[in-house]
Order: sequence, then structure tokens, then C-alpha cells
Amino acid sequence: MTKILRTIRFDSSDDNVFVTPAGPDEIALSGAFAFTGISMEDIRGKTRQAFANGFLALPSLGRATFVSVGEAGEDEVKDAVDALARLFVDDYEAPDLDTARHAAREELDFSCELAVGKPLNTLLTVHRTLTEDGAIHEEYREITPPGQERPHTRIWDVADE
Repeated sequence: MTKILRTIRFDSSDDNVFVTPAGPDEIALSGAFAFTGISMEDIRGKTRQAFANGFLALPSLGRATFVSVGEAGEDEVKDAVDALARLFVDDYEAPDLDTARHAAREELDFSCELAVGKPLNTLLTVHRTLTEDGAIHEEYREITPPGQERPHTRIWDVADE
């Protein structure tokens, strides 16, 4: 099993925040590539919220506010790489599937790097800004429950509403 980021939903607020909300327990990526070359004047409303605070989820391609450190099997990671590679070819003009797979693997590897060294179920958020030169700057924050330095057991579950 590989440590990786997974979407988590505490309530239905992401339904109101993002155009396409992620489902629970999907593999999560930064997803900043979707905003390459934009200017803040170009994005409004829910798209602006996705830029500022949304992780990209696979396979839904929805956005999530929170992610937690989880695990994924080799087959699930491979499926995520393949799905992202197809997206790169279909929507982002990658020249071919092999090139797209390489870029997709890098995106998944970055998600794994963010999870390394953190206990399972650690919560993270992202805050993105656009610098004056047009580069995307990301800051990741670890959310710790009040009164605890780090959770040592699972303290929340995703429940159907």
C-alpha cells in the first residue's frame, strides 16, 4: 500500500462551493495544473474557489476542500495515473498517451510526497495564490484537532446523509 491523499467530506458544503464536488475517499491531487496560464480576472465564483482552495479528485474530477492521508493499492494508483493521462490527452493537448502518463505519474507522486511521514487520517487543506509573475503558489496546512498534537486513532468517519 502507498500513502496518498484522499478526499474527505464532513458535510455537504463542497456541493455549494465547487462546480463539481468530489466524492468521499477519492484519490486527491493538487490539481493546480488546471489553472495554468490563467489570470485572476478570468475566474469567478465557484471556479475561483476551486483555484484558491480545491484539491482535484480522481476519478470524478471534482474538487474537495479537505483531504486526509490514506492508502491506495498499486492497481488503484495505476488506474488513477491512466485516468489522469487520458484527461491530459483529451483536455490539455498532451502530445500522446505515454507523455501524458509520465506527467500524470508526477502528479500522483507529488500527492504521495505530501502524505509521506504523516499518520493516516491527517487532514490537509490547500491555499493557492497567483504571484505577480503569473506563477501559482501553493501552501498546504495540516489540520490538528483541538487539544491534540496529532491524532493517534481515527477520529472521524464519512457517513451518508
